[in-house]
Amino acid sequence: MKVAITVWKDRISPVFDASRRLLIAKIENARVTDRSYVYFDPGWPADLVKTLAMLDVPVLICGAVSQAPATIINTGGITLIPFIAGEADRVLEEYAKGNPLSPTYVMPGCGDRAPKGGQPGS
Repeated sequence: MKVAITVWKDRISPVFDASRRLLIAKIENARVTDRSYVYFDPGWPADLVKTLAMLDVPVLICGAVSQAPATIINTGGITLIPFIAGEADRVLEEYAKGNPLSPTYVMPGCGDRAPKGGQPGS
């Protein structure tokens, strides 16, 4: 399975709408086995959906995201796990192990919008 995370330096980008770079990680046997980076334009979420589909990435983890891009991403068949904060590598490792990202990595003030599920195999 693959997962994409919006990143800024070594952290999850706090705002999807200002992101420009995705960490694409391959997960096998609860471990991250490969990583690469892809640049994208958050102003064109439909293009991002196409890119993720082409790369066979069904899951996107990000920080805060506006309703319009979230709807396009979800409608495009991508599982969106929004309102996540923290070091990208730590979040990725927890996700790979199947550990819940909520509440530990949920952005402050976003508890009611915390992701439900979305872990590998769910």
